[in-house]
Amino acid sequence: MTAPTIPPDFLLGVSTAAYQIEGAWDEDGKGESVWDRFCHTPGTIERGETGDRGNGHYRRWAEDLDLIRDAGLDAYRFSIGWPRVLPAGAGAANEAGLAFYDRIVDGCLERGIEPWVCLYHWDLPQALEDRGGWPVRDSVAWFADYAGLVAARLGDRVTRWATFNEPSNPAVLGYATGVHAPGRRDFAAAACAIHHLNLAHVAGAEAIRAAAPRAEIGTILALNAFEPSSDDPADVSAAAFADLVNHQSFTGPALHGRYPEALTAAFPHFADDAEIIARTPATLDWLGVNYYGPFRIGIDPITGTTGPRPRAGVFTTPIGWEVDAAGMRDWLLKLRNAGKPLYVTENGFPLEAGDLEDEERIAYLRDHLAAALEARAAGVDLRGYFVWTLVDNFEWAFGWRTRFGLVALDLHTLDRTPKRSYRWLQGLARSRAA
Repeated sequence: MTAPTIPPDFLLGVSTAAYQIEGAWDEDGKGESVWDRFCHTPGTIERGETGDRGNGHYRRWAEDLDLIRDAGLDAYRFSIGWPRVLPAGAGAANEAGLAFYDRIVDGCLERGIEPWVCLYHWDLPQALEDRGGWPVRDSVAWFADYAGLVAARLGDRVTRWATFNEPSNPAVLGYATGVHAPGRRDFAAAACAIHHLNLAHVAGAEAIRAAAPRAEIGTILALNAFEPSSDDPADVSAAAFADLVNHQSFTGPALHGRYPEALTAAFPHFADDAEIIARTPATLDWLGVNYYGPFRIGIDPITGTTGPRPRAGVFTTPIGWEVDAAGMRDWLLKLRNAGKPLYVTENGFPLEAGDLEDEERIAYLRDHLAAALEARAAGVDLRGYFVWTLVDNFEWAFGWRTRFGLVALDLHTLDRTPKRSYRWLQGLARSRAA
């Protein structure tokens, strides 16, 4: 693809998540999250690794904000650690936790960086999981109370708010397949979690609006195409089901104010909340799109299980994800009539640790940014692009094996070293041309 030229009104930023970077998992009054419990359970994470230290951001946040400023980026999307501000998930707030996010917001503003706050990036307080977690209806009120608390604290300085990051992942990977926290394998529970996450978005957005009337509110969806790995009817059916559960169950409410009929046919009780779901589009001022590549879904002929099966001969990342920049353009074009401004809120390329000359990452980012701007030129109301991620971090079930950072992390000292991709993005942000 041709090198991208960045329009002057187009936002460039980076995204992070609290559990992956902060560390200090049990310091200054923070409560336990489902990811703390999950990582401390043997057999859940590659090589038994944890995010206990993260990349040290809790202590080195100012250094990280300096990296964003020095890169010439416009915005920083970060998440609030729910158990850091509400150790029990509800009830008394932890002042030390709220003060930490005060420092992040103020530090961004002092450096000319726009803070974008995401309220939930998968770290449910374990105390709430012990009370049933997202599969129980009470979770809607828990989230609304939490959202209102944080918005009341930060809303005088923060304009851009996201309720959720990729709600499909905690619902499906956390409660159906069990490969993410809290590690449950119960599809009925996962279906309830999907519904309650959608209801919680509405309740949370309304709580944010009440506490911070100037807020511009969005939600962030993972939109990585699920395509059949073959023409076998079983594979076609498996891919269609993956699309229904992971995409349509969230895009339906967000874009159309209703669930797809296939979902309400399977779970008729979802229709009981049709009036609430119908309010979803009105709560959204913008929509975030996270894209990494397509997933080819097929039935394993030996085990009979469904899962991603990359095509032979197709370029993949070191963790087996297919690379297809045109797929980003195609997804954005599908959203051309969404009626909301769009932002690519995550896009990135994983490499093994120690790779400072990360030319593959540069090529990936250049191609995907060019594809995104092609969609904008074709009429998509796309207003910004956030790279995942700033500094190497704990990558969920992959542990520390794979690194998405523009800046390398020394796991022993936690020192940061900018990679070639950081310098490339720095040049792009300054010149507005790759």
